[in-house]
Amino acid sequence: MTTERFWVVGGEYSCLAFKTLTKAAPVLGPFDTREEARAAWKQASSASSSAMAKFSIASEQLVLPA
Repeated sequence: MTTERFWVVGGEYSCLAFKTLTKAAPVLGPFDTREEARAAWKQASSASSSAMAKFSIASEQLVLPA
């Protein structure tokens, strides 16, 4: 059985190219649905007033024993 779970990752970057994190935010999750992760992403994004902050939703596939 395969299942998917979601995480919100990101933080403040050193420039607007978003290549190097200078201040990582705590990883949020896991979430069982993309909708739950999206709500957490919106909250994390809204909480930051920096133009150099960026958050993303990451997913992972889990293969569980039958």
